[in-house]
Amino acid sequence: MICFLTSRMDIPGTGDLDPSNRFLDELRLCFPAPCSALHVCSDPDGWDKMDFYASAIRESFENAGFRFERFRTLDGRNEEQARKLVQGSNLLILGGGHVPTQNRFFHKIGLRGLMKCFDGVAIGISAGSMNSADVVYAMPEEDGEAVDPAYRRFLPGLGLTKTILLPHYQEIKDNMLDGLRLFEDIACPDSMGKTFYAIPDGSYLFIRSGREELRGEAYMIRDGRITGISTQGSAVPL
Repeated sequence: MICFLTSRMDIPGTGDLDPSNRFLDELRLCFPAPCSALHVCSDPDGWDKMDFYASAIRESFENAGFRFERFRTLDGRNEEQARKLVQGSNLLILGGGHVPTQNRFFHKIGLRGLMKCFDGVAIGISAGSMNSADVVYAMPEEDGEAVDPAYRRFLPGLGLTKTILLPHYQEIKDNMLDGLRLFEDIACPDSMGKTFYAIPDGSYLFIRSGREELRGEAYMIRDGRITGISTQGSAVPL
């Protein structure tokens, strides 16, 4: 399996795929042909929104010259066909959204087990990239989650990597949630004894033949400290 675990694939406001850090070049080298794509949604019951996202994703790919033989969406309407849909695809797109909601759906359809036999290309977007980890850090993102003692911050994921990603760093690094600073007061304390990697849009984790590289700008969060480890255009083996 080849994985591109991204923060965001497109350039905001354009819908065009972001070529930064050789994303498009690398994708063109391994894009399956003919391509049977499956968009695995983040909200199995939010059909209108998921259909909109799937259409936008497909359009972004096609505008960049990629072609699909089939492009389908897996959500609550066809979840009982998950095994057949995954087995009939050679490109999986794990969509963005609310991490715990998507995580529950992934477990409901048994996606971790289904992907053990998948040997195509997997692309994660935001939440989809976060839920690709063996252990997912579901950093609080909605009002009330940061102060809710019942909110689970660590969840079992798909096991595609042991690397824990936090996307959209450039957008959320100064954000507040429930009166707390998102990184200094939430993520940093949660990183004690652990390692997270915060990436801005345009950066991604590339996995091929068991080798992992962080492509582009990235920050390591470990034992309460945030350290820049790479810059735009660079590739750091993990």
